[in-house]
Amino acid sequence: MRISRAEATANYVLLAVFAVLTLVPLLGVLLSAVTPEGELRVGFELPSRLSLGNFAQAWEQGGFSRYLVNSVLVAAGVVLLTGLLSTLAGFAFATMRFPGRSVLFYVVLLGLLLPVESFVIPLYHDLRGWGLTDTYWSLLLPQTAQSLAFGTFWMRNYFRSFPVSVLEAARLDGAGDRVLLWRVLVPNARPALATMGLLVAMWTWNEFLLPLVMISGEGWRTAPLGLAFFQGQHTTQVQLLAAAATIVALPIVVLYLFLQRRFIAGMLSGAVKG
Repeated sequence: MRISRAEATANYVLLAVFAVLTLVPLLGVLLSAVTPEGELRVGFELPSRLSLGNFAQAWEQGGFSRYLVNSVLVAAGVVLLTGLLSTLAGFAFATMRFPGRSVLFYVVLLGLLLPVESFVIPLYHDLRGWGLTDTYWSLLLPQTAQSLAFGTFWMRNYFRSFPVSVLEAARLDGAGDRVLLWRVLVPNARPALATMGLLVAMWTWNEFLLPLVMISGEGWRTAPLGLAFFQGQHTTQVQLLAAAATIVALPIVVLYLFLQRRFIAGMLSGAVKG
């Protein structure tokens, strides 16, 4: 289908507007982060000089080295667990025939509709009773469970979009379910897995409510939770707050830039069939 020049121009204008709306607040934060302490800025006025010392000061005073390590460990664990379990579940729903398959799949999808606020308090009491609060498990397990609904839906749709002729040829060659999954489907599903992993990593990295409820010790705080406590201690130091926010956001931005090609490829190839 060919797109007319007017439609293409309208698309570019719309994308440009959304890009500006997204980048302008980020530019304001970056300008504040490099403004010398005590210097007042109006709007998007450039600072008199660049002060990178705000980052070092925020890093040292906020203790973000430990918080970033915690966030990396939690995000990596959630991505690995979600990727493994979603791949297995998506393969089962896409290729296997068993009683109640459709009903069970829609039950799994209910997880997409359940907000964390609706179960975080009883979940806290359960995990505290098992002695799991103030541990990585209190963040890993709930966030993996939160991501499984999307991950299962995503991988099921990708596996269903895979050419049936290739699967039938593998079956004729004697491939069982295990060989079909790990040697045929998964190697070709790397873009879809990368897209799912990046989305889950962003959701996990930005999660605030679960760490706030489950974590009371300073040594277990994640980066967004540490940023919130840092904000409470430096409410009037805008430059330090902007530098700290940049530090917290930078790892996930770098991850996206590193995986952007696989992310786009996965978005184009995944979720083709419902």
